[in-house]
Formats: sequence, structure tokens, C-alpha cells
Amino acid sequence: MFEIFKEFTFEAAHHLGANVEAGHRYGRLHGHSFHVRVVIAGSPDPETGWVADFDAVEQALQPIRGTLDHNYLNDIEGLERPTLETIAKWIFDKTAENGVTATAVEVRRGTCGEGCRYTRP
Repeated sequence: MFEIFKEFTFEAAHHLGANVEAGHRYGRLHGHSFHVRVVIAGSPDPETGWVADFDAVEQALQPIRGTLDHNYLNDIEGLERPTLETIAKWIFDKTAENGVTATAVEVRRGTCGEGCRYTRP
């Protein structure tokens, strides 16, 4: 079994006011540079030698990145509470809708040293 991955970044703003008490710093509007890793596992195709065609994966991820990049995450359907957990699951589901069978999606906020990994159940 092999695992391949494709990474992308996006910049976005959000707030987590519904999750915290008044005055908490996460309740205020703020932004992050998010780093995403989409993992695909499988055996290489005997004809191509690939687990997946990276170009096809890139094409599937472009609209996801376009939806997230330089946007206010709270306004995106399904991300009304944009925690790392929610973002990772949302990206995982969108990759499936775009024809990529990911085994995991990892979302990191590098400057914060925080991240979340969602793995296919």
C-alpha cells in the first residue's frame, strides 16, 4: 500500500464566536494561512505505475481552494463554525464530490503550531 499526497495553501478569515465566551480572542474576526494535505492511499495501477494522476488530483482541488482562498469562512455553506475539525471534514467531503477518494485530509495553521487530521471512517 502506498500513500501519495497533494498540498495546497489558502488564506482566509473567520471567527469562532459561537464556540467561546464574550471577549475570547477567537471570537474576534481574524485570519490565518492554512496549509492543507490531501492523502490518497492505494496500490499503483499496473499500466501507469500511479496510485492517482496528480494532474487529476490538482484539477479536483482547484475549485476547493478557490472557494476557500481569501474568503470569510463563516459565510461558506457547511463552514458556519469553521474550526480546524470542520474545515478538514469539509475539504474531505468536497474532494469526494470532485472525484478524488482521499484517505485523509490534514489542515494546519503553521504560525500557530496547530492542526487537525481527518481520516476516512
